[in-house]
Amino acid sequence: MGSGIFALPALLFAAAGTFSPIAILIFACLYGSVLAVIAKLSTVFRQSGGGQLYAEHAFGPAVGFQVGWFSMAVNMAGAAANFHVLISYLAAIFPFFDDPVIRLTTIALLIAVFATISVSGAARSVGAIAVGTVLKLSPILLLIVVGFAQNGLPTDITLPTFSEFESIALLLAFAFSGCDVAVYAAGETKNPRKTMMRALFTNLAGVALFYALVQLAYSATAPDPSQVDIPLAAMGEKLLGPTGSLLVSLAAIFSIATFQINVFFLVPRLAYGMGRRGLLPHIFAYVSPRFKSPVVAIASFAGFVGALALSGTFEILAVLVVSVEQLGFLAVIGALIVMWRRGDAGLRQSMGARWLIIIPVALGYIAWLMSQLSPISLRYMVIMVGMGVALYTLSRGSAVRQEEIELPEMRDEVAAGESRG
Repeated sequence: MGSGIFALPALLFAAAGTFSPIAILIFACLYGSVLAVIAKLSTVFRQSGGGQLYAEHAFGPAVGFQVGWFSMAVNMAGAAANFHVLISYLAAIFPFFDDPVIRLTTIALLIAVFATISVSGAARSVGAIAVGTVLKLSPILLLIVVGFAQNGLPTDITLPTFSEFESIALLLAFAFSGCDVAVYAAGETKNPRKTMMRALFTNLAGVALFYALVQLAYSATAPDPSQVDIPLAAMGEKLLGPTGSLLVSLAAIFSIATFQINVFFLVPRLAYGMGRRGLLPHIFAYVSPRFKSPVVAIASFAGFVGALALSGTFEILAVLVVSVEQLGFLAVIGALIVMWRRGDAGLRQSMGARWLIIIPVALGYIAWLMSQLSPISLRYMVIMVGMGVALYTLSRGSAVRQEEIELPEMRDEVAAGESRG
């Protein structure tokens, strides 16, 4: 949960009214069909990379690079955009930050701070994320409790028309985007083949229920609809006066900052994994002997985010967040099907009849979202593919493959060979 929760309630309420909390839960189930595929593949691999790793194993390095490039580009654009949102909330409390020079200087300093936290190691990064999560959720939970106490639960539910429901499809897809990023750092997780699936679905359930509660409280409170850009601040002001608005602004700052720490910790691990497997120059695979973190990958990620944030050229990439994510999901679903047909890692024996429902639902959900995209988004998507091909060609010259993709049966064969020896 990053900045989306502070902007979506008014837009969802305008499109779906009192049905919006239910719409959130419906979309969580649809998104869950895609997440089930990622979760299933996470039980097979132990290495970092997520969808990029799965696509590389199933389709080869060229497709694997494209999926990794899409994931990194979207996350860099999102991180750059979020820094501007973060400074805007700071400026709402402290007008000092409205000065253009101060604004850009602060963004640069924040990027350096988040990169330093990520470089310092996994334990410190996860600790900072835990503290930030408490700070960002507490004020919003207070609003939910006060909202229900003052206004009760809304009981009148009006079903939206299908066209209205479609109009919020991409909004809800954006709200749930990123629920799968934990697999980027699977290689640094204890026993990822057992813990990742539980973590992914716990995360999805927590986000869906929290969003639905916020939306329900917003519907019950019915704040000023004209304040569409700051709906939770409007809700806070109606319930608690200026103090409520201030609490929401602080929660937004902590929320976006915590999300940025997540991004700076997880996404560079994707570049690190690609460096290890020869898809990026081998310098990306360098690990600090002191901090045990991929410092070059982190520094490079921070540099690109900084360039995008300070130049303002991230807008073009920002419109691709949902569309590119769907392309990555298609590659992951394709990887599961290919691995099932080949019998990799015992998937054919472990996948029951329920997958005859899960996979078509996931494909239908993605096709529906893709049908909602504007022509300009599709055009930019083609441009991104072309850029990925060019970058892949350039990277091959200085890449060194330091590790292969490992599946459980590969390790079993090695162990059996050693025991025979």
